[in-house]
Amino acid sequence: MYSCQQVLVGKNPELIAILTFLCEQSHKLTNMGIYYARQLYFKSQKSIGKYNLEKVYKKNNHYKVLHSQAAQQILRTVAESFRSYYGLVKAYSEGKIEHRPRIPNYRKKGGMATVSYPTHALKLKGNQIRVPLGNTCKRWFGLDCFLIPMPTNLEFSSLKELRILPRNKCFTQEFVYEKEVVVKPQLNQDNVLGIDHGLNNWLTCVSNLGTSLIVDGKHPPIPPGRN
Repeated sequence: MYSCQQVLVGKNPELIAILTFLCEQSHKLTNMGIYYARQLYFKSQKSIGKYNLEKVYKKNNHYKVLHSQAAQQILRTVAESFRSYYGLVKAYSEGKIEHRPRIPNYRKKGGMATVSYPTHALKLKGNQIRVPLGNTCKRWFGLDCFLIPMPTNLEFSSLKELRILPRNKCFTQEFVYEKEVVVKPQLNQDNVLGIDHGLNNWLTCVSNLGTSLIVDGKHPPIPPGRN
C-alpha cells in the first residue's frame, strides 16, 4: 500500500530557482513528446510505444539538463496518455463509449510541469535528500544536485518516489512511500455485546453467548498481587 505526504517548499530563493528551471524544462519536454506523438498519429496513424520518445529525445538539451530517470518518467507519462487515447478510440469505434475522444493536446506555453524521481535516483545525506541533476546542467551551471529536507516522520527506506509539483506559484514536494497495511481483525457478526451504563455500576455487559462482566466505576481497580 502506498501513501503520499505533501510538503510545501519554503522561502528558499536558491532552491526555488532550481525547481523553477527543472519544472520549466519538464514542461518543454512534455510538449515535445506530445508533438512527436501527435504527428506520428496524424501522418501515419501509428501509435507511440512506451520507450519511443526516450530514443527520439535523449540527445535533446531539455532531456539532458534533467536527470535521465526524471526525463524518462516525463516522456513515459506522455506515452501513457497516448496509449489511453488509443484505447478510447478503439472503444469508440466498437460502440462502447458514446463520445469520440480527443487526442492529448499541448500544455500552455510558458508553463511548468511535474518532475518525478524514483527512489533509486536519490540518496540520503544526513537529514537531507540528494536529488541529482543532468550532466548538461552541471556543465552549464556547475551544479550536479540539490538538497531537500527529509521529513522526520518518514523512513528513507520506505520512500518510493519524489515529485516536485508547481502549483499556485508555489512548489510542493510529494513523498510517495510504502505504508504498512494494518490487518483488521475478523469479527464474528453473529456475536453481540449489550452494554448498560448504570448508576451503581459503571458498565454492565452481557453477550448473546451467556457471558457477562461488570465494571465498577465507584472503586479504583485493585493492583495486581494485592487482595
